[in-house]
Amino acid sequence: MSLSTDSAPILVAAVLSAVVLVVIPPAIAVNTPAETALVGETTANDAPVDIGPADSPEIVALYPNPVADGDTGEFVVVRFSERSNLSNWSLADGETTVSLPNATVSGRVAVSAVPQTARNLTDARVLAVAGSLSLANGGETVRLVWDGTAARTSRTDVNDSLAATVTYEDAPEGERFRRVRSGDDLTVETKGSAGTAGWRWTPLGATDFGVARTGPTDARAFVLPDSPAVPIETLRRADRRILLAGYTFASERVADALASATRRGVEVRVLVDDSPVGGLSRRSAELLDSLAARGVEVRVLGGPRARYDFHHAKYAVADDRALVLTENWKPSGTGGHSNRGWGAVVRSEAVASRLADVFRADAGWRGATPWSEFRRGRSFDPADGAPANDTYSEAVAPDRVNVSSSGVLIAPDNAEASLVSTLDAADESIRVQQVAIGGRKHSLLRATVRAARRGVEVRVLLSSAWYVEEDNRKLVEWLNRRAEAEGLPLEARMADPRGRYGKIHAKGVVVDGDAAVVGSLNWNNHSARANREVAVVLRGEEAGGFYARAFDADWRASANDGFGSGGRVPVGLLGAVAVGALVALLYAKREVVFEN
Repeated sequence: MSLSTDSAPILVAAVLSAVVLVVIPPAIAVNTPAETALVGETTANDAPVDIGPADSPEIVALYPNPVADGDTGEFVVVRFSERSNLSNWSLADGETTVSLPNATVSGRVAVSAVPQTARNLTDARVLAVAGSLSLANGGETVRLVWDGTAARTSRTDVNDSLAATVTYEDAPEGERFRRVRSGDDLTVETKGSAGTAGWRWTPLGATDFGVARTGPTDARAFVLPDSPAVPIETLRRADRRILLAGYTFASERVADALASATRRGVEVRVLVDDSPVGGLSRRSAELLDSLAARGVEVRVLGGPRARYDFHHAKYAVADDRALVLTENWKPSGTGGHSNRGWGAVVRSEAVASRLADVFRADAGWRGATPWSEFRRGRSFDPADGAPANDTYSEAVAPDRVNVSSSGVLIAPDNAEASLVSTLDAADESIRVQQVAIGGRKHSLLRATVRAARRGVEVRVLLSSAWYVEEDNRKLVEWLNRRAEAEGLPLEARMADPRGRYGKIHAKGVVVDGDAAVVGSLNWNNHSARANREVAVVLRGEEAGGFYARAFDADWRASANDGFGSGGRVPVGLLGAVAVGALVALLYAKREVVFEN
């Protein structure tokens, strides 16, 4: 489905270490292992994803810099695809060589000089090694050695196999260096010798969910501020359970719906971030107090044991329905009093089950604190300004749509790579509606531009809110300039709400008119790689068509953003920023990365 003919980057890039693969002559047979759990991970029962070589043992994770004094508990995780005796293998770092124990294993196994400590840090089987296994915090190269020859990795041809060593730099405290699947443009990663695998630092205990895919179902598609009743109705219809996850919580309507559900005997649990940008407001604290007093289990996620920078996901599991949103649980978001947002209620036991797994993994982590314990002795600041209270008409009515298949994307586990793959598979059209995009070189924008170079029609609609206006205009200029120079079927515009909504807060994508991505994932590195985020991909003409039409309405309304250029901004012309807003602008730029 092609596009109709109607007509700031916020750079928060994490500086992460790269992996260097050193090629040496082949010595043994090889294999292509499937993706499995690594250190302290929660795994998904999905089809395996090839991330590396074929029959050869390999290193899949390192933990060089434990929080404990003296780095007690360092370990290396290796994987053997076939039953193998380890006595012929060693680990070497250029200074020392440590023999692996005389044990027969298959699959993943961790080796450590202090196994009693390492067993509390990984779910892999832990074996002791004789001697000193000491991984340098400042970085080094680690080799898995067979009779003095490093274990090989491979390309697709066994006879063309290559050896590989793993090099890391500046190990962050409490994080493990693990192998992950990488897309062509996941710039934080360095590809392995097969061109499909990279490495990434992740907090110890971070989950590793795969993309959960489901068969045909149906969903209730809606947009905000047009249909604020849909989230409330979904919560009110729950009979057994409500698991509500959010970044912020400041909605009296939602609080009342949760309290009512508790009175009906529904199990209600709430999980929110403990330190959203600007802090928890007094209004939020009072609402969470009231929920806890009514028997709702409330936990806040964060603190020194946090696995992610922000718990930024916005979803709810209501019985066997999954409500996934781009909006926060507050008046400007789910309340329908300001933001342009997208939402979907997916009637799928599989989708609900996956989100319930994510909720339990996060709420059960030792970084999740009961609200009563967290708020003890704390004071909370008043919210900045009154809650949003504007009203908007229902220009886009909610619709029940057939879904041919769906996928659940979880960040930082799989969302970025999966979305890059979806964009790379586009044949006809891509529609992007975002608050902002994290730079010209961000993996998702690069995939979008690649699509335009293949002849895919691309439209990018960015927010004109004052705190992102200047950066977004620069990016719109650059995209349109690039499109004109290369003759690309790509156009970018600044959004013009025209009284239909307050500002864009959606993080939406529609590919080929039949695949819509709805969720909390902002197009910046922090969101994709450091936050907990959740999104769903809804496939099918009805599902994709609904969000495509909603996008097209906003696109047409933004055809002339005040520059008389049909959305193409004259080169060098920037929008004015409010006088005296410099400090507020810096704060808001943090907000668009973390809070939106």
